[in-house]
Amino acid sequence: MKTIRILDCTFSLVGLCLLFPLFTLIAIAIKLGSKGPVFFKQSRIGKNEVPFYLWKFRTMVVNADSGGLLTIGGRDKRVTRVGYYLRRFKLDELPQLWNVLKGEMSIVGPRPEVKKYVDLYTPEQKKVLSIRPGITDIASITYRNENSLLSEATDPEQHYVNVILPGKLRLNEIYIRDQSVKQYLNIISRTLVTSILADNERR
Repeated sequence: MKTIRILDCTFSLVGLCLLFPLFTLIAIAIKLGSKGPVFFKQSRIGKNEVPFYLWKFRTMVVNADSGGLLTIGGRDKRVTRVGYYLRRFKLDELPQLWNVLKGEMSIVGPRPEVKKYVDLYTPEQKKVLSIRPGITDIASITYRNENSLLSEATDPEQHYVNVILPGKLRLNEIYIRDQSVKQYLNIISRTLVTSILADNERR
């Protein structure tokens, strides 16, 4: 939808400009807190199954992927001290505004997965690849405690593949069927409210 793309460009451009001082402070904190680059990039599968690099502030030790693609629990030992707080307040996701501005992502849309998990999609589930992936979506709100759920599972990998991932895809299919500016703005609002409430619950 052209209107959503216009909103994406407007929000991402304004956000990148206004948040630049915050980006600078986060970059300094990351460099002082642990060895490694400020940013972390990872290949994800986007619209029409086209791969792209998703950007985040680095929250884990270098080469953390070698320990698995999933983050288990709130205190995964691979997460740095600074990274823990960036994840807690969802600040690690902010660099994806650049992905949005480039047209690889939208503010709202199915969270992009790595190829390993996309290869498991059924033909029906692959419908989520018909639109741009997003920074937030209904599934992100519903499964905001995903790390805790995985930490309680006997086999986190299998629990993610057999329970959480299908649940996320079902929710994403609902958004695709009801994609509209109203729904787009509603999900952004719910994401902001949920983040605030979730942080208050942790205190």
